[in-house]
Amino acid sequence: MIFNPEIVIYAYRHGYFPMAEGEMEDIYWHSPNPRAIIPLDNIKKRSRSLTKSIRKNEFKCTMDLDFEQVIRACSDRKDTWISEEIIETYCELNKMGIAHSVETWMGNKIVGGLYGISLGSAFFGESMFNTEADAAKAAFYYLIEYLKSKKFSLLDSQYINKFTEQLGAIEISKREYYRMLEIALENKNLL
Repeated sequence: MIFNPEIVIYAYRHGYFPMAEGEMEDIYWHSPNPRAIIPLDNIKKRSRSLTKSIRKNEFKCTMDLDFEQVIRACSDRKDTWISEEIIETYCELNKMGIAHSVETWMGNKIVGGLYGISLGSAFFGESMFNTEADAAKAAFYYLIEYLKSKKFSLLDSQYINKFTEQLGAIEISKREYYRMLEIALENKNLL
């Protein structure tokens, strides 16, 4: 199978995203029904402990300073869907201005972050990681503020899990998702 930036962009524009599976790291395309999104106008409030950490400047967040370190950290788990081929392709997408990362720093060390794809006014969240409590959440709330400031209309979290549900993720039908995606793609790239 050919897997390159152009195919990845085409897939996202049509509601699909890649995940690697198995020992051979075969890449499969997913388009779940229902689809999980995080409504940007209904984000759950930050916890007091996270707000306190941010106020005390324990965490500092940046965008696109070390995309490769973030995606590699996201892939560093027992069961991962982020293969080396996905890492290399998304690093190319980052250089093209399509894939983006948010890094959470503690001092001069990245302790959390997230990455995803941006097309039009849609951001497709891929994965998060942290090595310090609340570091991934700090990256998430930084991203939310940024997306809101740029008038994004869709934050796709693909599948729902306990963590994304805590952040405000909900499930919608594939039909509703495609309606929202079509509207979001009508806008020029906002990131």
